[in-house]
Amino acid sequence: MSDSKPLQFAYWVPNVSGGLVISQIEQRTRWDAEYNRELAKIAEKAGFDYALTQIRFTAGYGADNQHESVTFSQDLLSHTSKLKVIAALLPGPWNPVLAAKQIATISHLYGPRIAVNIVSGWFRGEFKAIGEPWLDHEERYLRSEEFIRCLKGIWRESSFTFAGDFYRFRDYALKPKPLSPLPEIFQGGSSRAARDMAARVSDWYFTNGNTPEGVRQQVEDIQAKAATNGHRVQIGLNGFVIARDTEQEAQAVLQEIIAKANPDAVKGFQHEVKNAGSASPEGEGNWAKSSLEDLVQYNDGFKTNLIGTPQQIAERIIALKREGVDLLLLAFLHFHEDVEFFGREVIPLVRELERQESRVSA
Repeated sequence: MSDSKPLQFAYWVPNVSGGLVISQIEQRTRWDAEYNRELAKIAEKAGFDYALTQIRFTAGYGADNQHESVTFSQDLLSHTSKLKVIAALLPGPWNPVLAAKQIATISHLYGPRIAVNIVSGWFRGEFKAIGEPWLDHEERYLRSEEFIRCLKGIWRESSFTFAGDFYRFRDYALKPKPLSPLPEIFQGGSSRAARDMAARVSDWYFTNGNTPEGVRQQVEDIQAKAATNGHRVQIGLNGFVIARDTEQEAQAVLQEIIAKANPDAVKGFQHEVKNAGSASPEGEGNWAKSSLEDLVQYNDGFKTNLIGTPQQIAERIIALKREGVDLLLLAFLHFHEDVEFFGREVIPLVRELERQESRVSA
């Protein structure tokens, strides 16, 4: 294994309606505050380390209702004691000084349990609807990188000056600074631009669901580039979990999700994401090689293959850890029940397998 530390677990916060699959299958998951407060408590007790709130500004693909991420993150922090909450931020609607001040204040209210995920943007229609310029692929990542550099500078420096293509600061002093340790900075992506950005400035790199072999290629590329910058990036991988007592039961649920998918909505989502990714110079990015079946789960979560019995899932998780994955960002069909089951039946198996691997390598 690349790291002896226990693999960490995060879950997608359903603060957006429609669940985490574009399907008409029954989902006992709600997007309201009461449901999410209870989910955060369940996840914390189950052994999850992080929760990631989503940011959407417009309806689309089942997400008719959307709670704002920073405010929602703060509420979840107020109902937990250990869980770290990652607030998604979208450069454009947010600027670095507002984000820096918001997150610093939350840090003082709830301790250093707040983090941020910088989302470069994939939904062109959303930007158009809210009157934000739609930048090309490379520019979106350049802006995100400047955003992160500004966040770090504002939080660390007593007087921050910066002159970039997108943001400018002159002798800006933020007081109070966030509590130590400073908030972790996550980012997503699968393109070369995303990996290059992570290798320069991000603490964490989230990537879409993938096989161990596919993950290995991304990890090797990022870490080699990060090493030349004197940097180390931790890797988070998306996965959709269907854990059942038998593999047949789990596969039946997967097939029902796909069979009841909304084909028009999936095709519309495919059009948007492929348009966003194809603009990269290499013609790739998130979802570049995703089939329609893959896209029924927003972030290619089926590809990670966390579908089966608890033992099968635990063994696949360890295989991913061997390839350099530090954290799994997980989605579920019925969040309350499935998160509790995962914490009770899967995480203990993962920990035992980690102990066995440590003894073998000692």
